Amino acid sequence: MSLLIPGFDYRRVPVADGVSLNVAVAGSGSPLVLLHGFPQTHLMWRHVAADLAADHTVICPDLRGYGASDKPAVGTEGHADTDSAAHADGAAHADAETHSAAYSKRTMAADIVALARALGHDRFALAGHDRGALVAFRAGLDHPAAITHLACLDVLPTLDMWDVMRGTTAAVGFHLYLMAQPPGLPERMIAACPDDFFGHFLDLWTGDPEAIPAEVRTAYLDACRAAVPSIVADYRASAGVDVDHDRADRDAGRRLTMPLTVLQQDWGAALGYDAAAVWRAWADDLEHRTVGYGHFMAEEAPADIAKALRDLLSR
Repeated sequence: MSLLIPGFDYRRVPVADGVSLNVAVAGSGSPLVLLHGFPQTHLMWRHVAADLAADHTVICPDLRGYGASDKPAVGTEGHADTDSAAHADGAAHADAETHSAAYSKRTMAADIVALARALGHDRFALAGHDRGALVAFRAGLDHPAAITHLACLDVLPTLDMWDVMRGTTAAVGFHLYLMAQPPGLPERMIAACPDDFFGHFLDLWTGDPEAIPAEVRTAYLDACRAAVPSIVADYRASAGVDVDHDRADRDAGRRLTMPLTVLQQDWGAALGYDAAAVWRAWADDLEHRTVGYGHFMAEEAPADIAKALRDLLSR
């Protein structure tokens, strides 16, 4: 099912060799790029984007590997010989790293900077939810001169996420561990029942089921069903190369220097950590708020999210 955000102009924009992004654009004024999360597409921003387009140029892409954007090929074969010495000495891990490099958050962040420049914006504000927030976080670290303001919704930086996931509470993140496995098994398992797999998260993480109407849910499931290998590759990167990039930045003392707003559910109470403290370790100018919405907050409380983004842009 192909759904569009009413009033937005759609186009395909080349951002890298062989990769173009599907993007919706509307409005005028200072530019704001909105990045979606899992298991969604740019449609998750439909309410917020329409609101903000009244006084901003709003740019809503599908991330590479998602929705109608291009999906660079990743390997899913060649791992049947699991008893070979090559795999025993770590070649399987190396292969997984090679396959996930196309979906590292560094690569995906470079896509977004290239997208904004192609649309005429060397500097822009950036907001992301879930996976999109990880891309936004990486863009803020790698391209600080391009990002004027940053918002990250309901996520932790990748390195910190793995640090706090432990014990039985880590069961809530079973999908993180599943998709971290070498190419082959995760793709086959998820492809065997994609609607059940992706629908599980749409059901479990939604505080208000009416926030995702049937036609939008169908559009999300259709998009995910067609993107299993690239979605798995995105998650696999977050168990490998993305951790390496975050750790290198932490060791080097790199921080987010632009104004940052973080909105999160109360993960800390459930998992036993101080979410605001985690983010303060990365940001010079942080506003962190715990909210009472479900995970899909841009769809459950669009007026509140639009206001939070406007407040951020006024800082």
